[in-house]
Amino acid sequence: MPTVALMNGHAFAGGLILATAQHYRLAPTPRGFLCLNELVFGAPLKPAMSALFRIKYSHSTYRSLVLEAKRFTGEDALAAGIADGLAPKGLEDLLNFIKEKELIDKSKSGVYGVLKMEMYAGLVEFMRGPAMEAHEQRFEEAQSREGERKEFGKVWYEQWLKDTKAKL
Repeated sequence: MPTVALMNGHAFAGGLILATAQHYRLAPTPRGFLCLNELVFGAPLKPAMSALFRIKYSHSTYRSLVLEAKRFTGEDALAAGIADGLAPKGLEDLLNFIKEKELIDKSKSGVYGVLKMEMYAGLVEFMRGPAMEAHEQRFEEAQSREGERKEFGKVWYEQWLKDTKAKL
């Protein structure tokens, strides 16, 4: 059956990931932002998280979310395709959206899940298959190399400070 995320305030990081996993999203307005702020606090997106955003949003929206940590207002989110509508009145807007889209009746034919599975076949295949394991391994190796690089830089810098001290 169809699912709708009613975002009635900020949807950052995991909140936006959860909302993105739904079929439809209603953005908050006039207050509230939608943002992937992992860049700001230094948390990487794992392959499955990135895959969800790559499939659901355009490349420019994906780039703005991931590489810019852009904060989208409700109106900006609607224009960028992150949201399917605005919800200034919250639950009332959600109920109107469901009515307008006739979402209650959509699952009655019994094929909604099959259609959805076909629509997102590439994403499901990626998430369940050996490609996901390979991407997870690549991700872990990259994280390990990055940790080693940072540690080397720290040790090198400390040694450089010792070697360049004035000898008075």
